[in-house]
Amino acid sequence: MRPRRTLTVLLAMAGVVLLFAGWTSATEHRHHYHSDLATWLYKVDNGGLVVQFSEYFVTAGRCAGCHGGDSLGFASVDSTGRDVNVADDWRSTMMANSARDPFFRAKMEHEGSVNPAQRTAIENKCTSCHAPLGMHEERMLGNPPFNGAMLDTSVIGQDGVSCLSCHQQDPDSAGHFFSGELHFDSARVYGPYPDEEIVPEIMEFFVGWRPGYGEHIQDSRVCAGCHTLQTATLDLNGSPTGDIFTEQATWHEWKNSNYYGVQSCRGCHMPRLQDSIVLAADYAFLSGHAPFGLHHLAGGNAFMLQLLKQHKDQIGVPATDTQFDSTITRTLVMLQQRSVHLDLELTSRTLDTAYIDVKLTDLAGHKFPSGYPSRRAFVQVLAITPQQDTLYANGLWDNTYEVIGHDSPYEPHHDVITDPGQVQIYEMVMGDVNGDVTTTLERALSPLKDNRLVPIGFSTTHYTYDTTLIAGVPASDVDFNHDALGTEGNGGDIVHYHVPLDGYDGPVQFTARVFFQPVPPAWNAEMFSYNGPRIDTFRTMYENADGTPILVTADSLSDDRTAIFGPDAVDVRIWPDPTTDGIVRITASEVELLDVFTADGRRCTVRKERHTDGWSVTLPPTSGVYLLRMRIQGRDTLRRVVRQ
Repeated sequence: MRPRRTLTVLLAMAGVVLLFAGWTSATEHRHHYHSDLATWLYKVDNGGLVVQFSEYFVTAGRCAGCHGGDSLGFASVDSTGRDVNVADDWRSTMMANSARDPFFRAKMEHEGSVNPAQRTAIENKCTSCHAPLGMHEERMLGNPPFNGAMLDTSVIGQDGVSCLSCHQQDPDSAGHFFSGELHFDSARVYGPYPDEEIVPEIMEFFVGWRPGYGEHIQDSRVCAGCHTLQTATLDLNGSPTGDIFTEQATWHEWKNSNYYGVQSCRGCHMPRLQDSIVLAADYAFLSGHAPFGLHHLAGGNAFMLQLLKQHKDQIGVPATDTQFDSTITRTLVMLQQRSVHLDLELTSRTLDTAYIDVKLTDLAGHKFPSGYPSRRAFVQVLAITPQQDTLYANGLWDNTYEVIGHDSPYEPHHDVITDPGQVQIYEMVMGDVNGDVTTTLERALSPLKDNRLVPIGFSTTHYTYDTTLIAGVPASDVDFNHDALGTEGNGGDIVHYHVPLDGYDGPVQFTARVFFQPVPPAWNAEMFSYNGPRIDTFRTMYENADGTPILVTADSLSDDRTAIFGPDAVDVRIWPDPTTDGIVRITASEVELLDVFTADGRRCTVRKERHTDGWSVTLPPTSGVYLLRMRIQGRDTLRRVVRQ
């Protein structure tokens, strides 16, 4: 046995010598490939992630050597034994696949086809966020602008929003530059942990950059550069007008909310683990760190994730079906638990009409939907009898997944819906220099409509309001982002539905739902009128995809009361509503004012006066919502009125 032990010791010593030789070789070539020995000694099994060094950056495949899965189950494992490695969580996200996203690639081709003289500038701007390492590498080298053709062959560009896209951003610039104007530190990689708690020599050896603490990683300033994006407006001839259009302002929406300074982007999109997590594989001497940010990076685009999963081999996505399924599940949780709260209320009912309030509150720290202007949400309201007969249906869709009732060129914002052909759609609609609807981003001058739900705390007097405008919401909609007292910033909206019952006085189940569509059919119509390899590829994928709108939230109520309500509310006029002086007139035939209640059901003492055609009532001096209980033609009904 002694000779075998001697051989084992000699081999071990030789390994140590070779390792240090690799260490020396790697540190002598900071921005180039490591020696073959160092690469072999370190991990090369990274699940298909490509390893490529450029002059300034490296792909996520090299980062996965430490921050990918640990075969020994030591690093990147939580207290329950669950693998939480950042490389595998990231690789199936929209961030990882931003450069491969077939919708992005088709839209970039469309923009260049509409304005061919501006094609290079457009593609350079698009790739500054969708392929940041490839685009900014060329910029930093002083080379010609990065474009779509270069993206097709750029390995580092196709890495999408890769690790260094965030972790190498310069701390003094992050949060101060937007529209893809990212600035990078060529010598440092930044993370969330204090310098004294990490072992920087490991990363410095294997990738050539020294890691350290970055406050801009903690407070999410690294998100700002791409998630506030403004573009130069072109007229219909392709000439610059000198105007600027805000395509998205998710960062500024967050700043214009109660979440700013309390919960950053990371709080939702990179959930915290309080477990102590060892960060790098194969180093038994490392201690764990907490909290640990899971790189889930889930948003709301489950449709595109499903498309990427279905075509991953064609597109070249190095992620498994299981990894995609995990990201899709996290995305649905984000949509269905952290986006919108819905309350459905039956305010009154007559023999002919049910009065339904659909109350929505934005739970996100930004507008909903947010991001690229194609995204929209809409409300569906159904009234169903116990026999499953549909009395009323609003917000259905046809076999092309278009919302039935969607007007051309766009559906206006609604406060009160009295016709099934009206449907509430929350969206941004872009207008060109002539005030016409456009889906060509470079032609956009101003929003014709932006009634997307705003975050709690949102204010029209905030300094970011010029980039976070509300558009197309009439002043008469007093409850859009206002509470019952008229105070701005509740992040909500109430849609008032008049549901026709056509004399039916039996039990009814009312249901309200909110659905989300990241790429609705009408948005693609202009793009699909063009042809090109990227457009044609996406058209085929889209036409064969399941475009069923994604359910966000729902509420329902059952009303089993029969024939106890007043006659058709059309016979009653209550005005003015809202009232500023508290005096309200009620006009109706055979009307009797019985009681006045606060919104929480407390009876009020009021002054009321009888007139030949109805009543006048003076509400209490406190602003708010009041309920008027009246008897009209022998039947009782409740009506709502607001005192400002």
